[in-house]
Amino acid sequence: MKKLKFHSPKGMHDVLPEAQDYYRKIYEVVSSAADFYGFEKIDTPILEETELFSKGIGLATDIVKKEMYSLKTKGGDYLSLRPEGTAPVARAYIENGMKNWPQPVKLWYFGPFFRYEKPQLKKYRQFWQFGFEILGESNSVADAQIIQILYVILKELKLKNLFVKVNSIGCNQCRPYYKKLLTSYFKSREFSLCGDCKRRLRENVLRILDCKEENCQKIKAGAPQTLDHLCDECHLHFKEVLEFLDEIEIPYNLDPYLVRGLDYYSKTVFEIFSRDEDEETSQIALGGGGRYDRLIKPLGGKETPACGMAGGVERIIDLMKIQDVKIFKGSKKQIFLAQLGGLAKRKSLKLLEDFRKAKIKVSESFGRDSLKAQLNRANRLGSKYTLILGQKEAIENSIIVRNMETGRQETVKLEKVVEVMRKKLKK
Repeated sequence: MKKLKFHSPKGMHDVLPEAQDYYRKIYEVVSSAADFYGFEKIDTPILEETELFSKGIGLATDIVKKEMYSLKTKGGDYLSLRPEGTAPVARAYIENGMKNWPQPVKLWYFGPFFRYEKPQLKKYRQFWQFGFEILGESNSVADAQIIQILYVILKELKLKNLFVKVNSIGCNQCRPYYKKLLTSYFKSREFSLCGDCKRRLRENVLRILDCKEENCQKIKAGAPQTLDHLCDECHLHFKEVLEFLDEIEIPYNLDPYLVRGLDYYSKTVFEIFSRDEDEETSQIALGGGGRYDRLIKPLGGKETPACGMAGGVERIIDLMKIQDVKIFKGSKKQIFLAQLGGLAKRKSLKLLEDFRKAKIKVSESFGRDSLKAQLNRANRLGSKYTLILGQKEAIENSIIVRNMETGRQETVKLEKVVEVMRKKLKK
C-alpha cells in the first residue's frame, strides 16, 4: 500500500458519519436534561489564557504540568487549548458579571477539549465532554442534583450497572491537618513511591491519592482517610449529600481516597462508573465532578460557592458499543427523486425545495443521468417510492410515481406531487 502523506495527529481522530449518530444521541439527551433542570447553554473559546488553568486547576496537577497544549501568540500572549470546562465557565461568570444575575446561575456546555496524554485506555488527546455547572449555591442539595443529572443522563442513554463513587475532601479549615497526616504517612514510605508521587509529596500530597501506579495504589490503601478528619461543617454537608442520594435511590460507594485531579475541589467529589464485564472499561470513569467553592475568588471574582460535573463523550460511546446500546437513527428517506435530462434536472431542484418546505425527506442523485443507476441507488437506500422526472414529464409538468415494492407506476401533476406523496406516506 502507498504510504499516506498525512495522518490525523496522534491521539486525535475523525468522527466519521457512522459515529455521528452516537454524538447526536448524547447531545439530544444532554440538551433535553439541561432544558428540564433549568440550565442554559454556554460556549467558551477553545483557547484560553494559560494562567487561567495554572491558577484555577493548580500548578502541581498533571494537567498543568504535563498535559496542556500551550502556545505563544505573535502578540506575546500565552494561550492554551482548554483541557477542561469548569475554569473557562468560572472565567465567563466573572467577566460577564453573572454575580449580578439571579443566583444560582446554571450553565451547561458540550464541546471538544485537549490534553496531551498517552492515547491508550480509551483516552484521547482531543476528546468531547459535556458539563453542567451551578454557580452561587452552597446548599448540599446542589451537589446531589449535579450527581443526579449525570446519573440520569447515563441511564437515559441505556447504560447499565451504573454506580457512584463519592467522597468529601474537606475545606480550608480541616484539610490542612489532614494533609499533614498524609505527608507524614507517605514520607515514611517515600522510597517506594513512583517518581511523580515523590514530586507530589513536596508539591501537593493529595495528588498521590490520584496516582494510578500499582505500587502507589498499594501504599495508598493504608493511608489516613479524609472522612475521619472532616470539620463539623464538612461532615454535616457530606451527610446531607448522602441522605439526598439515598432519597433519590442512586447507588453509591464511599471512596475515602477519591480526590479527583484538580486543585479547585472542596467538600464533595464523585465519579460514575459501570460494573461491566470488561474489567478495563469498568475502571474508567464515565464522568465526575464535585464542589469548587474555592475557584472563583483566585480568578478575580468574589468568593462564590459552586459545584459541577462533566461527562466524557467518547468513553460513554465506547461503553454504549460494549453494552450493545441501539441507536435509533430516525426514519429512512422513503422517497427517491430521479431525473433525466437538463430541463428535468432544473425542475428537480425546485421540486426538492418544495419537499423540504413540506418537511418530507427526499433522497436524490442529481449528478447521475442513467435511470438504471438511479433506481439501483433508490433500492440500496430502501426507498419505498421513486419519483421519475424525464424530459417528456418536465415539458408536460407531470411526474411518474413508482412503487419500488410492487413496480406499479402512476403519473401525477407536478404541482400536486408533494400532497400526493404526503398522503401515500401516511397510509
